[in-house]
This record gives sequence, structure tokens and C-alpha cells, in this order.
Amino acid sequence: MKITLQSIEKLWLDIVGCHVILDVGGAVFYGFGQRGDIDINEWLKDKVEFIKTLEGKLKEVEGRQNGFDTLEIKLNATVDEVTRQKSEMDKLKKENEGLQTRLNATEEEVDKLKQNSAKGGPQIAFSASLANFGEIYKGPCTDKALIFKRVFSNTGNGYDPNTGIFTAPVNGVYFLSFSTYGYNTHVMGAILMKNGVSQISTYDDPSTDGSDSSSNAVVLQLDGGDKVYMELWDDGRVFDNMNGHTTFSGFLVFPA
Repeated sequence: MKITLQSIEKLWLDIVGCHVILDVGGAVFYGFGQRGDIDINEWLKDKVEFIKTLEGKLKEVEGRQNGFDTLEIKLNATVDEVTRQKSEMDKLKKENEGLQTRLNATEEEVDKLKQNSAKGGPQIAFSASLANFGEIYKGPCTDKALIFKRVFSNTGNGYDPNTGIFTAPVNGVYFLSFSTYGYNTHVMGAILMKNGVSQISTYDDPSTDGSDSSSNAVVLQLDGGDKVYMELWDDGRVFDNMNGHTTFSGFLVFPA
């Protein structure tokens, strides 16, 4: 039962049985019997103040409980977010393990091809980077071909630094690789083309992480005269300077 001022007044009059007239908040109450030895109005006033104090403390406790409930909701949300991030990290770890396995397999294949290459055969190899001085941002542009100007090596003269095209001098199995670097304002990456047909690529969407780098490699069967070169993606852009971030390389593993 809810305690009210009226209920307290009635209880007291029933117990004391005094003949007194009370004027509380404009309401008049009557009782019969002997007059008590205490001031009823003062007693009731004290009790009303006490009840108000209790009600205030109850509201304070309820407010704290609401705060605890809100904190519990936030803690649960934090636990859910940590669980989600852990799941993403586990997924990325598995993907990285898969990439490492592929890389190891490719390296083993190249080592085997080198060991089986014919001695005294043609020696063909090249390596170049995009910028031969300063800094260069390539793309977006209509002509998407990448021309690697800074030539590190060009044994057999299969690579043309004026066009960016490697022309296979002889039939054979070739190892080709490239790396790309760029910033988050555009698509970053490039496509390795063989006679106008896409072979492999790197790709990264615009993001908030500032910059991105990636690389890829492939072993291709080329006929003499086949042309291999690099192209940008639509709306793509790569960057290079004298540190050689964006590169293109290849060599003949063995004639075939």
C-alpha cells in the first residue's frame, strides 16, 4: 500500500482517539477522545518530511539503477564488437596463410625451373621501375599503359623503355612479376597483359589508410614475338619515385 499524508493522519487519529481539528493543506480532519500529550501537527509534519526524504532517496536509487542498466548495455555492445573484430582477424590470418602457401609453391616452382633450364641457352632478363627521376603519379588517363623508364637490367634487349612492352625474343617459359604503390584517392593496382589479354593483376579500392602497395607474379609460356606489358585500371593511379615502389620484371626460365 502506498504511504500518503492522508493515511498517516487517519492512522494517528485512530490510535490516539483525540478530539482535535487539523488543517493540513486546506483539508479539515476530526477525531474524538482525549487530547494527546504531543502536537499532532508537528508530528505529522515531521513524518511527511521523513516520507519525502525516503521518496527522494528511492528516486536516487532508481536513477543509479538506470545508469547501471545503460552501462551494462554499453559493455555488452563492446563485447560484441571485440568478438566481431577477433573473427575478422582470424579470417585475415587464414587468408594470409593461404597467400603464403601460394607464394612458397611459386618459389619452389621457379627453383625447379631454374634447375632444369638448359645450360648455354639464351639469357633473357629485365627489370625496371616507373620513375627515372623525381616523383610520378600515373593515372587516371585514357592511355592506361605503364611505361617503366628506369631500367635496372635488360639482358637480351627484350624490354623497350619507350613503350613499356617486353617482347619475348624466343619461345620459352618466362617468370614475370610486378609491384604497385599508390594513395587512397583512386583505385590502386595494375594489370599484366599478354597480347592484349589480361593475365594477373593487383587491385585495391580507395580507402582511409593513406597508401597501399601490392605485388603479383606469374609463369607464362610465351612464343617469340609475344608482347607483355602493364596497364592501369579504369580510374586507377600509381605512384613511384627513386625508391622504386612500382616495378616490372621478368626473365626466361628455359626455352621451350
